[in-house]
Amino acid sequence: MDSVTLEDTTLRDGLQSEKIELTVEDKVSLFEMLVNAGVRRIQVGSFVHPGIVPQMADIEELIRQVKAPPEVRLSALVLNSRGLDRALKCGMKHMNLSVSASDTHSRKNVNRSFEKARSEMIALTKQAVSHGMAVQAGVQCAFGCVYEGAIPEEHVLTTLQYLSEAGAGELYLADTSGMAHPRQITRMVEQVHHHLPGETLSLHLHDTRGLGLANIIAGYEAGVRGFDVSTGGLGGCPFVKGAAGNVPTEDAVNLFARMGVDTGIRISGLCRIVEWLESRLGRTLPGRMCRVLQHGALCD
Repeated sequence: MDSVTLEDTTLRDGLQSEKIELTVEDKVSLFEMLVNAGVRRIQVGSFVHPGIVPQMADIEELIRQVKAPPEVRLSALVLNSRGLDRALKCGMKHMNLSVSASDTHSRKNVNRSFEKARSEMIALTKQAVSHGMAVQAGVQCAFGCVYEGAIPEEHVLTTLQYLSEAGAGELYLADTSGMAHPRQITRMVEQVHHHLPGETLSLHLHDTRGLGLANIIAGYEAGVRGFDVSTGGLGGCPFVKGAAGNVPTEDAVNLFARMGVDTGIRISGLCRIVEWLESRLGRTLPGRMCRVLQHGALCD
């Protein structure tokens, strides 16, 4: 049976734009529910300035409190050397970093031009690797930008090459603005595989225009076997106008289950998380499969 890896970003991308701040205890409970549902790769947060992203202010305490089984991989987003220092002090072994291929988005996101941000991410990757950390590095706005429109493919491919040469063990493409369509996904994945053969590539897709699942299928058929998801469809970039959340974890699990592809994750466990999140955030989340389950139309 074929399999894919779904990396849940609820605690990081999912919560970063939420106005209601969850407590550390809530986040620990959320982490434990994800593990119990079978999720084996979890992004626990970002080492960013708490004044800019208040939801991430307690990441050190969260990492101290979570008890991860050996088979579960924890990672966190790092965007600068201060964040890397904080991650190292917490004993993190895996880190995510990314640079935007859009100059405008890069300036809004990290207050750096594309070229300067890329140089800093390359140096940061080398520094992290020198400390024994495993790095997953990617390119934001890889499929388009709401401020600039189309992004030159060579910006994306060259950036991935530089990050790979700096020591990143995994690479990813992020559809930060949710502008990608399936043919674009197929072409870009094929280009990466052609220019960087043998590299492990994953996709971070937002569902802004309702094409998230279609883009996952396109990526899968082009050979991708790793995808970022977020329970309930939470998420979105604070610096992209109208950005929606990630592809819901439960919808992606259902998609692959229907295709006969194993994820190791149980939808029933995810739906308990969705219900829990909705009670704390006070709103209905956009994921579909939990509503299907509520009507008795699907069983694990």
